[in-house]
Amino acid sequence: MSAVEGLTVRHRRYIPYSHAHYAGNLVDGAYGLGLFGDVATELCIRSDGDEGLFASYSDVQFHSPIRAGDVVETTAVLTRVGTRSRTIEFSVHVVCRGRPDLGESAAEVCDPPVLATSAVGTVVVPPKS
Repeated sequence: MSAVEGLTVRHRRYIPYSHAHYAGNLVDGAYGLGLFGDVATELCIRSDGDEGLFASYSDVQFHSPIRAGDVVETTAVLTRVGTRSRTIEFSVHVVCRGRPDLGESAAEVCDPPVLATSAVGTVVVPPKS
């Protein structure tokens, strides 16, 4: 195992209605940050054989809301490899969205996907032995 710039991990997830906190079935902005933690963990396992620890976020941007009934794709791309630190670019895109205005269970594919949240993060991994 070795950390290689460009390594990419993607997760997809349906957002259940039980996660909505606000009017319009919106989920809180921190939801996307939690998804970033999940893909960062897998990326660290794949690159370093360890779950790693988050050290910081920079440039967090909320571009579009995430709603209950959405299917989102969260992506992590390893962009810098230090001795123990790793810089990762993150994004959450809405790839499908519920359309309750068209029917109780109506939904559509978002083409193109809608960027909801982006960020840059730094994780640290244990030193190589």
